Amino acid sequence: MSDTVSVDAKRILLRYGAPISVLDKIPEADRIEFARIITRTTLAEREAKLRALLVERGYTQPKG
Repeated sequence: MSDTVSVDAKRILLRYGAPISVLDKIPEADRIEFARIITRTTLAEREAKLRALLVERGYTQPKG
């Protein structure tokens, strides 16, 4: 993948709430996949969708 795509994916995930410490553990391919999913999600649902993806794939624990 292009470095530009990878950097853009990381920016998208950070913008919608992915913690930096978690992002550093996510492989580049998953970051790009998550960013593509998030950009197809409605604006109001992006943060929740990203949190759900991170929990679903085991990168974070559910809140609460």
